[in-house]
Amino acid sequence: MGLPPQRWEQYHALLAKRRAEILTPEEQATLIEISDQIEQANACRIQYLIELASLRNTSLETLMQELGIKAPAYV
Repeated sequence: MGLPPQRWEQYHALLAKRRAEILTPEEQATLIEISDQIEQANACRIQYLIELASLRNTSLETLMQELGIKAPAYV
């Protein structure tokens, strides 16, 4: 479900290039593709957590606390 380590390395390298404003159009397209994959994986992950919370008769927030999962910090 998640990205392999090599893909994460590519993602972080592309983010660094974007911050440095040296990203090519092809690299921008790749960065968008990887970002979409991450977003999809996160959506699946949260759905599974919701299902597990339901099975345990608890809230999503409580389940995440019990499992040591921190909610992402959005700015």
